[in-house]
Amino acid sequence: MRTRAWGRGAVARLMTPFNRRAAHASSPHLLRPCCCSSSSSYSTVLSRLRRHFASSSSSPAYHTRQNTHTFMEVVQEVLKHGSANGVRTAIRADKKSYSLLQLIAASLDVHNILCSKNMTQNGIQDSSKGKIGTGFLHGARVGIVAKPSPEFVAGVFGTWLSGGVAVPLALSYPEAELLHVMNDSDISMVLSTKEHHENMKNLSIKCSAYCSLLPSITSIPSEINPQEPSSNEVTSSVSSLITEINSSKKIKGDDPALILYTSGTTGKPKGVVHTHKGILSQVQILSEAWGYQSEDQFLHCLPLHHVHGLFNALFAPLYSGSVVEFIPKFSVSGIWQRWRESYPKDASKNDEAITVFTGVPTMYTRLLQGYDSMDPDQQSASSYSAKQLRLMMCGSSALPSPLMKRWEEVTGHRLLERYGMTEFVMALSNPLHGIRKEGTVGKPLPRVEAKIIMEDGIETTTGVGELCIRSPSLFKEYWKRPEVTAESFIDGGFFKTGDTVTFDEEGYFIILGRTNADIMKVGGYKLSALEIEAVLLEHDTVLECAVLGLPDEAYGEVVCAIIVPKEDAKKMAEQDSKPALTLEALTSWSKDKLAPYKIPTRLYLWDSLPRNAMGKVNKKELKKLLGA
Repeated sequence: MRTRAWGRGAVARLMTPFNRRAAHASSPHLLRPCCCSSSSSYSTVLSRLRRHFASSSSSPAYHTRQNTHTFMEVVQEVLKHGSANGVRTAIRADKKSYSLLQLIAASLDVHNILCSKNMTQNGIQDSSKGKIGTGFLHGARVGIVAKPSPEFVAGVFGTWLSGGVAVPLALSYPEAELLHVMNDSDISMVLSTKEHHENMKNLSIKCSAYCSLLPSITSIPSEINPQEPSSNEVTSSVSSLITEINSSKKIKGDDPALILYTSGTTGKPKGVVHTHKGILSQVQILSEAWGYQSEDQFLHCLPLHHVHGLFNALFAPLYSGSVVEFIPKFSVSGIWQRWRESYPKDASKNDEAITVFTGVPTMYTRLLQGYDSMDPDQQSASSYSAKQLRLMMCGSSALPSPLMKRWEEVTGHRLLERYGMTEFVMALSNPLHGIRKEGTVGKPLPRVEAKIIMEDGIETTTGVGELCIRSPSLFKEYWKRPEVTAESFIDGGFFKTGDTVTFDEEGYFIILGRTNADIMKVGGYKLSALEIEAVLLEHDTVLECAVLGLPDEAYGEVVCAIIVPKEDAKKMAEQDSKPALTLEALTSWSKDKLAPYKIPTRLYLWDSLPRNAMGKVNKKELKKLLGA
């Protein structure tokens, strides 16, 4: 028997047979076999995978949503789609590529780590922490700490294969917030990459949890490995993989799979429990609504502890067979450069060209600032390349009208704005094909229902009220908060979002703001902070702004504006030894744009606004800073 010098573990067993020299024929990411004697082993593997993972070879992909219930069945769909013409790249990170099968094989390595630990004394079978699911781990919570990377994906998949509940932990959280999430979710194990391991090991001790390293994943090699295993070894490895994935089928669709914590902008962060079935429903909804396809390549620069980065830009693309390219940290110059590399103005399209980008409003603001600092030639190349992308989307906070218009002028893209929450992921969206209306978040996504309930509990189709959502992707519960969970639903299974909304004349939803943060009660009027912010952003001096109500004895609340001036306005103000904007000047400018009772009566000029990881202004923190 040949000595296997090529490594140990599931990744090593499965990597080499598929990772031959790339042949960029019909698709730039297909890894096809060379014409050599071992190609028969490759064909054998693909044949076995097709037979195993094709739940219904004669049925379209969407038909499977009626027959599948867990995310690992989604993975099976991904493998079925991805292996149709060869094993494709699924993830790119740090200029390296990783295939679908490498991710699944690495997930099995994670599964083996979890199963090998004697965790019964630390919460897996401890009734104080509770069994909430099936599988080996019975729903034990597993924290995942990694930058956007293939290791993060393998950590989540491996947790699900083991019957655990993945809890992504934010790299940006200070220790106190990390400990809150770890203690609140009763984490039994933390999986982290090497760069965070020492810190997480110390935190895990404080939470009485285990801590283990996530296994690193070897990238697709550029050359064929001469020490390739034989056909028998490949067949044996695939049989092992099939057996282990089949064992995960005991996990039920209603079992918890994921706990994400709310941003805490309006209250204490709550753990939101999503099921396997709910996750599956959401990725199918998004793939259908936004036309995700195997030819797409996503540029991903979002945090992975929020639904935007996790579902819109990772899970749904992987389900669709798309490629996800991670940029661990948002970089203005890096993103413009990546687009220019994708579509050189005087050359042919790059084989690894980005086709989809999704971000938050502050990202697009920064990108425009970067664009404005370029020389004319670089602006021309940047504008040209951005126009070639198939789709650009925006969310997580309101998209200001001036930003939307300017982005369209520069890139030709009318940003697709949508609406979501941690509790149901995405529910409303402007259309992929059709009119994308500024100031709105569109209409319900496929299989999602939405209605507006007024304060008296009556539904309205013309007035203002609270948005309520019913969706197959609705969360199961707030972790350990049964009373809050019960209070969050109305008859018929509709979730109360806490957002005040209305319709326009064509049925597009308009978000007026969070009922408890963006709706102000001023002298008997109910005012939308978001509406006033949108107007103030049209002022030539204003770069960013936040509007909120501050307590007042006479009026209940008064309208307060916190404004971040543009850099050129700040410089001119410093030269003239005066403020960049005064309340008197703002009042005068606002008179023909806002009703008198909507005009701010208090003004603060700040250098920046407190924001969460998704770029949303933290108004709870703002009120603390203002002593309200």
